[in-house]
Amino acid sequence: MSNRATAQKKPSKVESLKEKSNFLREPILTELQLDTTHFSEDGIQILKFHGSYQQDNRDNRKKGQEKDYQFMLRTRSPGGFIPPQLYLTLERLSEEYGNHTLRTTTRQGYQIHGILKKDLKTVISNIVKSMGSTLGACGDLNRNVMAPPAPYKNSPEYQLAWEYADKIADLLTPQTGAYYEIWLDGEKAISAEEAPEVKAARQKNGNGTIFTDSVEPIYGTHYMPRKFKCCVTVPGDNSVDIYTHDLSLVVITNKKGELQGFNILAGGGLGRTHRKEQTFARAADEIGFVAKNDVFDLVKAVVATQRDYGDRTDRRHARLKYLINDWGVEKFRNKVEEYFGKKLKPFKKLPQWKYEDYLGWHEQGDGKLFLGISIENGRVKNEGDFQLKNALKKVIEKYELPTRLTPNHNAIIYEIEPQWQEDIEKIFLSHGVEINPDNVNHLTRYAMACPALPTCGLATTESERIIPSILTRIDSLLAKLGMAEETFVIRMTGCPNGCARPYMAELGFVGDSPNVYQIWLGGCPNQTRLARPYVDKLNIAELETFLEPLLVYFRDSKKKKETFGQFCHRVGFDALRTFANEYQPNEENVMKKTTKKSRGTRNEHRISVNDEWYQKLKTISKNDNKPMSQIVSEALENYFTNQ
Repeated sequence: MSNRATAQKKPSKVESLKEKSNFLREPILTELQLDTTHFSEDGIQILKFHGSYQQDNRDNRKKGQEKDYQFMLRTRSPGGFIPPQLYLTLERLSEEYGNHTLRTTTRQGYQIHGILKKDLKTVISNIVKSMGSTLGACGDLNRNVMAPPAPYKNSPEYQLAWEYADKIADLLTPQTGAYYEIWLDGEKAISAEEAPEVKAARQKNGNGTIFTDSVEPIYGTHYMPRKFKCCVTVPGDNSVDIYTHDLSLVVITNKKGELQGFNILAGGGLGRTHRKEQTFARAADEIGFVAKNDVFDLVKAVVATQRDYGDRTDRRHARLKYLINDWGVEKFRNKVEEYFGKKLKPFKKLPQWKYEDYLGWHEQGDGKLFLGISIENGRVKNEGDFQLKNALKKVIEKYELPTRLTPNHNAIIYEIEPQWQEDIEKIFLSHGVEINPDNVNHLTRYAMACPALPTCGLATTESERIIPSILTRIDSLLAKLGMAEETFVIRMTGCPNGCARPYMAELGFVGDSPNVYQIWLGGCPNQTRLARPYVDKLNIAELETFLEPLLVYFRDSKKKKETFGQFCHRVGFDALRTFANEYQPNEENVMKKTTKKSRGTRNEHRISVNDEWYQKLKTISKNDNKPMSQIVSEALENYFTNQ
């Protein structure tokens, strides 16, 4: 076994499964031939490497009956790139074999839920034949490599980020033939040719970075101790949540836009376990700078360090963040430099990070346009008058347009000719899809939630299904307090593994048990600081009672342009708790700021309408591209004028 640091301890069971799998073939190859609805526990672990999780619909569990087994498939899509033929194939497969929806992930891929075991081979082979892949989208290896989704053709940095996201993804792709043998009967689909420098780098030994004469030169028999996550971005663009990855690279160019090299960060990761303090969320550290010609050797050196010294005895302690936390940055850097064969250069100074969501219309820089579409919780679906799935299909099919999925599970359609803009707008609006980001709810726009129940096997409570009602309640509370214009980053997960990155949010909900969440506060809008746990267990029924004093304190004591997360971090949790304990809800507290025009707040009087009228208002609003409040005001003005 390659692990040197834990050689005297007993490896975890998964290590043995990887060793016996014949490079990810078994027991998948054998069990796929069986007339069963699910794989064995051993099979489930190896299936992950092929991009699939075995799940069951917990809403359908009945005592004494077999579980409603189904499978989630996840695409490997470096930089979020989805060619038109792949989207159309995924859309079709989700209708024929899935649950009729697609899910954009927070790592810029698509997920199809609800696939049956007997259909897995058909679905995967169709994906591969349409320029897609699921290989390595899950499992103990490098996951989907992220990059900013903005298709700026006149910005060399953005094009370089895409290029190197692709190349690093290729470098770290499993080399075993198991994937094609199992799912395509050995037929390797035609795909883009790997760059020669990537092929050469994979076989270059350096100082022990590869296993010579191995099927897997970089990974070896046991692959990685746990999942490994990478991203490539440009200075200032933190659409990728740069501090949350095992390895992050920042493109550094000269004044002419020519690539010089990359800043390197390492050791980020968010997964943890409630009330086990040895597990924790961690932000990445600055490691150094590497010249462009050495970048693949550096990536391999980081991977080899984690591969050989990461903890293979305790999977809760197996991520790179724990190795760096245990060793310290200096020892880690020294070990990386041993594999790398030279010293790293100092980390280059960077501008401040800023989060961008790229919603709405933008120019690409080459005369064409791109359009960012907000996808609530990443769920691409058709529901009533809201027909996002059909709208995307129609636009992509008609104009053969590529898309880039964003790290905040939205989508960007690009390469749009200006003369197509009006028609594309009409298609989306006629399908009930809002394309003006100013009309997207201010909380929904910056919120994320993981799928959680009913399909995720790790979920302890709701997330995607409940967050719309949570945001509505928070929105109502803000209006009640005269803070209707305030917005902040809200993220929710159904368990502590952190798939929607709640530990970087200004207000994070982390599922603990049914209807109960741990609350994290103090992150910032640009995701450059970890939040901290504020309340261990909050029943979601008590949300308003919990949140009102904190919002009142923020409203009355914040600095100019300070956001909720920044305020919580500045004043500290002791001050928040003191104020909350002494807070007395009364009309004076609630109304204190509602009559003032400062700080961007406004007077708001809310009235209720029945659901039928609300749905009609919503439809008119989308069709006429007008806020609902404007439509109501015009109707009232007309009513009183004619009295």
